[in-house]
Amino acid sequence: MSLTPAQCRAARGLVDWSQAQLADAAKVATKTLADFERGKRTPYDRTLEDVRAALEVAGVIFVDENGEGPGVRLRKAR
Repeated sequence: MSLTPAQCRAARGLVDWSQAQLADAAKVATKTLADFERGKRTPYDRTLEDVRAALEVAGVIFVDENGEGPGVRLRKAR
């Protein structure tokens, strides 16, 4: 599954991370992340996988397209 700029912004909001915090967790450049979230650039697939993985570790669940568009939500606390 891919990662959209909107999903990335929403996921960061759910875990209350800045772009710099996500970039650090995913080990990518902050500018790359900022450009992606603004729709100015599409990073390499591996970069998007790293961003998504960092958000998933933080508790984000990515929701597949279901007729209403892709989305994000938080994993339930255990």
